[in-house]
Amino acid sequence: MIGTSATPARPRPFPLLMGMFLSLCGPALPAFAGNLELTLASAMSGTRTPAMGALTMRNGRVAEIAVHGLRRNDRAELVRLDDQWLIGSDAKPMVATLVARLVDRGLLSWETPLSTMLPDLASEMRPEYRSVTLRELLSHYSGLPHDVSDLKYFNGFFSDARPLPRQRLDYVVRALKDAPVVPPGTAFSYSNTGFVIAAVIAERAAGMPFEKLMRREVFQPLGMTSAGYGQPGAGEPRGHVGGKPAAMNDGNPLMFAPAGNIHLSLRDWAKFCLDQLDGPTGGGRLLTAASYRLMQTAPAGKEVGLGWGVVDSVAGRKGPALTHAGSDGNWYAVVVLFPTLDDGALVVANAGENMGGDKAARAALKALLPDLAPSQ
Repeated sequence: MIGTSATPARPRPFPLLMGMFLSLCGPALPAFAGNLELTLASAMSGTRTPAMGALTMRNGRVAEIAVHGLRRNDRAELVRLDDQWLIGSDAKPMVATLVARLVDRGLLSWETPLSTMLPDLASEMRPEYRSVTLRELLSHYSGLPHDVSDLKYFNGFFSDARPLPRQRLDYVVRALKDAPVVPPGTAFSYSNTGFVIAAVIAERAAGMPFEKLMRREVFQPLGMTSAGYGQPGAGEPRGHVGGKPAAMNDGNPLMFAPAGNIHLSLRDWAKFCLDQLDGPTGGGRLLTAASYRLMQTAPAGKEVGLGWGVVDSVAGRKGPALTHAGSDGNWYAVVVLFPTLDDGALVVANAGENMGGDKAARAALKALLPDLAPSQ
């Protein structure tokens, strides 16, 4: 995790959920039959997490939903079932879906090199990046660093009043001057920057800002009316860090939305996930079946599709499974889907790692998994 409440705001890691789930440790909590809220309360025990929520899906439908705890730890107001939660990089599959929509429409191609998609930047970017493709950007095989290296530069976006596409373009110009951490195309290296670049490419192809494009292409078709960008607004739960409600600069600036800076309700998140479960067999509403399969398939020897971690098992439960985790340091969210079973789970916490939000979320998920997939 980069940064704590005592350090300046900076890019948050939004970690990919693969090995983390494979190594879930500790005794399993009881999954209280018929009472998901008790499962959440048990998972929060021993942490400073103010609130959690969870939703399970079985046989392609929402099965259970529950929340437990406080919207913020300095007030007595309880969380509600329709509250909004920031899910961090768990939104990366949504961004990959947006790009896949444009590919299905013929506006973009998976294999076009970056120098062709961003021709005005070709001479400025490092030569190693000129042949990077959309597929590599969205599978973390671009070689790009996790985030732009200049933290002072990044923090400046919190007070930047320019249009968000202009801010993102500046970020991309700066990021493409950073040296690759691995040779592009050779190895997995998690990169928020890759998704910001993909968003800039999508903005150009469609002729509108990423935020409007996401609403038109993903949120509206699925009826995800609660989805928005950055921290949830007034009257919604707050993220927490360092034992108190987080300030706006404890997270990420609005221009960073393509990296996963998105909030929404559990039910709206489930609408997206259920569409992903339906997609490979032709029942999805957003993409061709082939595009869903591409997103959800890991090439031989890898554990990542496009936006998704793709693993053979999760904490001893038989896969294949689609996985991800997300955090901006103030929230923590995890998702696991079992496509062959049409089952899955979403778990959220309004606290980051330094208050145990990650521990609570993983404990709750581990308690839910036995009801979702058979043992390996």
